[in-house]
Amino acid sequence: MKVLLGVTGGIAAYRACELVSLAVKSGHSVRVVMTANATRFVGPLSFEAMSGHPVLSDTFADALAHIEWAKWAEVAVVAPCSANVLAKLACGLADDALTTTLMALPRGRRVVVAPAMNTEMWLNPVTQRNLRWLDELGRYTIVAPTEKRLACGDVGPGGLAEPSDILAVVATAT
Repeated sequence: MKVLLGVTGGIAAYRACELVSLAVKSGHSVRVVMTANATRFVGPLSFEAMSGHPVLSDTFADALAHIEWAKWAEVAVVAPCSANVLAKLACGLADDALTTTLMALPRGRRVVVAPAMNTEMWLNPVTQRNLRWLDELGRYTIVAPTEKRLACGDVGPGGLAEPSDILAVVATAT
């Protein structure tokens, strides 16, 4: 399966490396699209080495790359998905390489979203509304975050789901 992985900025971005590794070992072809903030946590070179494909992180490096990559993908997954990108998806904003690629996905293509954020951000009524909006669209599958001790020291929901659990959902999303 051709998997488009979106990586957003957050401490959980490093766990996306494990997701790429598991997907490739399972026989999937993976391309990675990163937000600018994600590149501050994990370098694109790590994903290029693991996936065997270049990473897309600059909307303007190739003005039509987002269209090509969207057509290539059989399924998309955003892991981790920050509160910021979750809000952009819910409102239809497309202002970076990741969100423009996701907006260009052909109709019928599924998007798996695995949020990761601070507990208060996860429980914020605006975030919960955005999740409902995505659910109403019928295109998005949410892999809920886990409850654990987070990088900030808080304990509660917000940790990225296990990469193996995310991949299992991706495998059934087409």
